Amino acid sequence: MTNARVTNAEIGVIGGSGFYSFLEDVTEIQVDTPYGSPSDSLFLGEIAGRRVAFLPRHGRGHHLPPHRINYRANLWALRSVGVRQVLGPCAVGGLRPEYGPGTLLVPDQLVDRTKSRVQTFYDGYPLPDGSVPNVVHVALADPYCPEGRKAALSAARGRDWEPVDGGTLVVIEGPRFSTRAESRWHAAMGWSVVGMTGHPEAVLARELGLCYTTMTLVTDLDAGAETGEGVSHEEVLRVFAANVDRLRSVLFDAVAALPTGERDCLCTRALEGLDTGIRLP
Repeated sequence: MTNARVTNAEIGVIGGSGFYSFLEDVTEIQVDTPYGSPSDSLFLGEIAGRRVAFLPRHGRGHHLPPHRINYRANLWALRSVGVRQVLGPCAVGGLRPEYGPGTLLVPDQLVDRTKSRVQTFYDGYPLPDGSVPNVVHVALADPYCPEGRKAALSAARGRDWEPVDGGTLVVIEGPRFSTRAESRWHAAMGWSVVGMTGHPEAVLARELGLCYTTMTLVTDLDAGAETGEGVSHEEVLRVFAANVDRLRSVLFDAVAALPTGERDCLCTRALEGLDTGIRLP
């Protein structure tokens, strides 16, 4: 009989394989969802006494581009193993000259500029078990968990990495980078960083009553914030690789700092008074 503790977790981390490869006694499990397969298996381990489920956002080998990630399956799979708090670190471009490569920014706001992504569980379409989600409208004025943000900021400061507290992450469709005109428009709107994967993760997490926090690592100055040829894929990979060990340490410290026991934040109350029509895992 499988030990339930081995196949359950309280915290989810959506990121690259480098985040779990240094853990001991990692258990790999495959999870089926009503929305298809998640990006990869879940990898369950322990950090500071907390059970954590890691999910490679782009799959092992980074074979899934941002617009083809099954975000609904990813969040559903995490909740189905017991996850109630999620950390979703991601690489971004800086929209201001002061947010150069190596900056760690913990956003408090989100702007969606994607075009084709399914971004709700509550679309009225029947699930394989015959249940039919109702059309409901979940509040998202503040898209990130306030307690999770506190944990992330504290973890970064504890590693002598002074984070930017707050700012707006604008998410574009990808996989291409922004044109210079688009980038300048994003900056002119007052937004802070630009990425391709922070949406609809935050939205779907809220729809499942999960606490969701992102930590954005700036790997480049976006096209409108610099001169020259603009962003390159090689530059992004190089800067991320140079900072991944540091980011992993901050991430693990943030896991340890997340609240324990009963949660009492806005995320947990997202579904109050709403008849979703489906049973959540």
